[in-house]
Amino acid sequence: MPMYVVAKVDDIPPGQRRIVTVEGRSIGVFNVGGDFYAIRNQCPHEGGPLCEGVVSGLVSSKVPGEYDYVRRGEIVRCPWHQWEFDIRSGQSWFDPAKTRVATYETTIETTIETTIETPAVTNRSATTAEDDLDAAGYQRGPYAAETYRVEVDQRLVVLHL
Repeated sequence: MPMYVVAKVDDIPPGQRRIVTVEGRSIGVFNVGGDFYAIRNQCPHEGGPLCEGVVSGLVSSKVPGEYDYVRRGEIVRCPWHQWEFDIRSGQSWFDPAKTRVATYETTIETTIETTIETPAVTNRSATTAEDDLDAAGYQRGPYAAETYRVEVDQRLVVLHL
């Protein structure tokens, strides 16, 4: 299964989305409360840019006159005809048994980039740059600066197709 890095975790804050093109497909990647979900950016109704629509929740009522706003930030509404889809599952809310939008698996992968520590050199092999300095009359001094290993921890959003 091909994997594609689509963003750093910090690039898509909670409640936000990023639309990417992968293998010719436009896909919306959403951060819903710190969890990442990806759906096809094409409404199954008439092909509208689904992931560009309003992200909202649902109104729920247990008794007449009392309403609750639930699932905040989990529903995307197509900007063309207002068809609503669950970002987590791709399921529609107007015809849940038959109509859905394609979903894609996402994972968070951690990478660590490391720079290699430069040891203090006592017996060195000459390189081209050092040869040039030697030829120009420069001499290595008796002291060497300490160097340290540096690691950069990155959390990446990865899309699996």
